[in-house]
Amino acid sequence: MKKAIVLLSGGLDSATCLAVAAADGFECYTMSFDYGQRHRNELAASEKLSIVMGAKQHRVFNLDLRQWGGSALTDDSITVPKSGVAQSIPVTYVPARNLVFLSLAASWGEVIGAHDIFIGVNSIDYSNYPDCRAPFISSFAETARLGTCAVDENWHWHIHTPLQNLSKAEIIKLGISLNVDYSLTTSCYDPDDTGRSCGKCDSCRLRHAGFEAAGVPDPTPYFSFLTEKEK
Repeated sequence: MKKAIVLLSGGLDSATCLAVAAADGFECYTMSFDYGQRHRNELAASEKLSIVMGAKQHRVFNLDLRQWGGSALTDDSITVPKSGVAQSIPVTYVPARNLVFLSLAASWGEVIGAHDIFIGVNSIDYSNYPDCRAPFISSFAETARLGTCAVDENWHWHIHTPLQNLSKAEIIKLGISLNVDYSLTTSCYDPDDTGRSCGKCDSCRLRHAGFEAAGVPDPTPYFSFLTEKEK
């Protein structure tokens, strides 16, 4: 089997991406990051998903992006917005996060002979993050080739983005067809101490709207939710 690195955050999109990689016949090596994010719920979710979905190996890479912050996810002095999905780059964007993550995935991939990387980026129902857009992904693939043994050994990196042009509802329907258990995933930027989702941040709004549009019950435990006035 060909090997693939799958970036697994523990969220809905990355879980679907793992299911796609497995269905495509790849031996999956999942990679998560403890980067100083606001909560560790997603790390627990990624570990459980890796086991349940049959990943060959799961690694958590430690790095501290709180050293410079710059995001509501890495700086507690910045409040997670809950007034609606942002129309510009929001404060929950972690500067260059996917650039860093993909670089580390390429490093591990080069070691184990995995020239395929799966990442659950999306350009439709997302929060306007620049590192989720198609031009960045194609550019990274070439940069990774030039910066690794690929350039001398005449092979290429394949960065798979199977969710790139799907709506959240389409992603959920795809995952359901591949038997993804979405109750194991978490998407909230600001959950409570028990792990329940806030129901109001960008990620919660996009997630719940996706389940509604897909006609699939949302298994997410919320401690709060939008009133009709807030929607």
